[in-house]
Amino acid sequence: MKRWIQLACAALLPAVLAACEAQPAQPARHGDAAIAQGKPMKASKTYLYLLRKTPFFTSLNTSQLRWTIDHSREWEVERGTVITQCAGASAADAWVLLDGGWQLEHEGRAYPAGHADPGKWFSARQASGTCRLVATGHGYVMQIARAEFDAMLAQGFAFDKHLDAGCRYYAEIFGNAPAGAQGPLAAP
Repeated sequence: MKRWIQLACAALLPAVLAACEAQPAQPARHGDAAIAQGKPMKASKTYLYLLRKTPFFTSLNTSQLRWTIDHSREWEVERGTVITQCAGASAADAWVLLDGGWQLEHEGRAYPAGHADPGKWFSARQASGTCRLVATGHGYVMQIARAEFDAMLAQGFAFDKHLDAGCRYYAEIFGNAPAGAQGPLAAP
């Protein structure tokens, strides 16, 4: 009997491994750019204790962190995954780098950032021309819909220093006027 089970397992192992490696089709709402690159983003769970340690969110209280979790989506990304482009379904959304690294690609140049750098958040509202945000390694990103991010700002979530630093950073890249004059993430 033991020998029969070993033979059956040996015969089924290649099929099981192939099934495990197959990736499900990515729904279109996950970001058109990620699908085009063949490196889909994978939905991930946001944990309060980890979010509390993420530089962009360290000034928030527990209630605000919970609100953030309830009104955003976290994604796991691999190196080379296009997170968003300056045009497309998710262009108006705010993106926050939770862990890992990404780079903004614009006019043939790459601008890398980690989760503690001014470029730790991105919205195509700060951009001009053609650009894309690409994961530089394994990591986690948070997608916050424009309306939800506007609600966070209206509720006084303490993002000011991060947004101001990012707005200055993106103004240098895109040659825009400082966004502080229009307010963070203002429409172009």
